[in-house]
Amino acid sequence: MTDFLAAALQLTSTSDPELNFAAAEEQIELAARRGAELVGLPENFAFMGDDERRLELAQDLAEQCSRFLVTMARRYQVVLLGGGFPVPSGDSNHTVNRAELVGRDGQLLARYDKIHLFDVDLPDGNTYQESATTTSGRELPPIVDVPGLCRVGLSICYDVRFPELYRHLVSAGAELLMIPAAFTAFTGKDHWQVLLQARAIENTSYVLAPAQTGRHYSRRQSHGHAMVIDPWGTVLADAGVSQGAAIAPVDNSHIGRIRAQMPSLQHRQSALF
Repeated sequence: MTDFLAAALQLTSTSDPELNFAAAEEQIELAARRGAELVGLPENFAFMGDDERRLELAQDLAEQCSRFLVTMARRYQVVLLGGGFPVPSGDSNHTVNRAELVGRDGQLLARYDKIHLFDVDLPDGNTYQESATTTSGRELPPIVDVPGLCRVGLSICYDVRFPELYRHLVSAGAELLMIPAAFTAFTGKDHWQVLLQARAIENTSYVLAPAQTGRHYSRRQSHGHAMVIDPWGTVLADAGVSQGAAIAPVDNSHIGRIRAQMPSLQHRQSALF
């Protein structure tokens, strides 16, 4: 197979997991009906609420999310990424933020615990301290050779600001970078698209970026604009600011052509850097 359809889903998740699972399934089904074979859910797809409630729900949510991904992948015969959900870390006051990639048969292909945590004071008055209740992942993000599709590398949201992570992924053979996110509205308007395009261009790789959108609770608002971007940096699909999906073809032969035309990966000075 040289090409397939990939879908970056866009949700407005809330503090009600059951409503979130229902909304996620609706978008998975719609994407599958349109022919998507690789489908990504955004970060926090099952829960967007306050930290105290997340910690209370973490054990049940972790189990529910894993079961949900397996069920959805089998039901709709797609390779499915759950772009980030809370999993107990062993410390009652912390969770890890975990993504899981599941195959069509429900087999777990890979999991990744978010490494870079969002501790930022923004000029709009919002303060984020992810490390206060989330433990950083300590394992390098995985690369998965998905049969019939391509080699996929995993990451989550704030990771997009750390290009060395994506150099690791592409050095290990990644052809498509998955960047599920809940990017804030304030930073997203200036940084989201340009960062995604930069990661695609510098690694001559596809980028699949599922996203949260709209207002979730209190002052928490996400930017939206789930995207599929090709290895030249061209935005192939953009979901805008409504719930839905960005769906576009991934062409493996196009990756080869771009890497031949712009062989920057071959020009790296590994002995120096």
